Amino acid sequence: MKIAIAVHHFPPTFTGGAEWRAHRTARYLIERGHDVRVICVESITSDDIGQIRAEDGIFDGVPVRRLFFNLDRTPDPIRWRYCNPWMGQAVTDFICEFQPHLLHLISGYLMTSSAITAAKAAALPVVLTLTDFWFLCPRINLIRSDGELCEVPNDPLDCFVCLQEEKRRYRLLNRLSGGRFGALLKQPVTSRTLGLTDAAQAIRERRPILLEALNQVDVAISPSRFLGDLFRAQGARPGRLVTMRQGLDSGEWAAVDRPTSRPGLQVGYMGQIAPHKGIDVLVNAFRRLRSNGDAPELTIYGDPERFPQFTAQLQRQAAGDPHIRFAGVFTHRRVAQVLASLDAIVVPSIWYENSPNTILEAFATQTPVVTSDLGGMAELVQHEENGLLFRVGDPTDLGRQLQRLIDEPDLLPRLKKGIGPVKRVEHEITELIEIYQSIATHQALGT
Repeated sequence: MKIAIAVHHFPPTFTGGAEWRAHRTARYLIERGHDVRVICVESITSDDIGQIRAEDGIFDGVPVRRLFFNLDRTPDPIRWRYCNPWMGQAVTDFICEFQPHLLHLISGYLMTSSAITAAKAAALPVVLTLTDFWFLCPRINLIRSDGELCEVPNDPLDCFVCLQEEKRRYRLLNRLSGGRFGALLKQPVTSRTLGLTDAAQAIRERRPILLEALNQVDVAISPSRFLGDLFRAQGARPGRLVTMRQGLDSGEWAAVDRPTSRPGLQVGYMGQIAPHKGIDVLVNAFRRLRSNGDAPELTIYGDPERFPQFTAQLQRQAAGDPHIRFAGVFTHRRVAQVLASLDAIVVPSIWYENSPNTILEAFATQTPVVTSDLGGMAELVQHEENGLLFRVGDPTDLGRQLQRLIDEPDLLPRLKKGIGPVKRVEHEITELIEIYQSIATHQALGT
């Protein structure tokens, strides 16, 4: 089959979960004999004005078309964040040149609804993999600008207020007014006075447009039940909405040896150094631990430069504690080696993680996970079976669970025994090909 994969970004410049998912999917499909090409966004701050530019290349054996444009200089930057005519034309051109049998869109962010409508205009089946909340939330992660978790609001103007409060002046006004300024922002007279009428209308239009586009896809894949259920509750009615957990490239990890003994409890964090990841909760909790001998150690792996202010906050919070180490980044090939050096990892996210690779990678190396009792995290980790759960955002409860790993000698071995097998990427690709073939068959039969 000829398969077009569309994703917001792609390695090597961008290396988040969705980017690696797109790369892994393309590479394995090519190994299975399929003709695959990727289209992605390389830059939204390009100096090009009034146009979108494309560059073709190959990364790790995968043909990639990278798009460059300046989002802030588009004719309508707010609307074009979710419905971008330039993107629609770029995808149309890509389809015309490649003539694929289907388009597989991953996430939707930056590719926008225009990627779906372009494919449907070309009578092309569409598979969509949901990786986040972009179709429902302009901020993608369902965390409000004040840092609090958000349930999808019924009133889209709540999203408008949230976006405006990203600006310091509006955030301060709302705080000083006890929240009343946010309510005023939703009033037409206030938005008109502030010159925000069109911005408010653009956000009001956003969710209906995106849900309409989502409901045009033939199959939507959700890696977790949690994410799929949330989208169903918001009116997502694609051709099919299926739950399909991602697989891991985990074959080589079985050869990694763990140290037979080590001093103190070795706890780790692996991932983005970002506020929504809850690392401050972890540092706070870790500093409460009491040692029964050798002191426990916390190693934090992640890029300190992406959110330097937050990194600086964490370092101040650690206050020179010699048992808290910021270890920076490591290559993907070292994941198993890093995990083998740890007794447990903590996934303390304060947002609704979907199906975190970190948890699956930990399980692939028989490493127990301590995680927030929220979203897809709580779906993967069964309390006291293969890991421990704690109340989201609560350092006291997290500290209590970590202390148990010190005080109860039989707990870690028991949790390790409770970790089951992890799905392999080969299985995921087989399932994906079956989905591709089913919609291609329906397309051929005109059903």
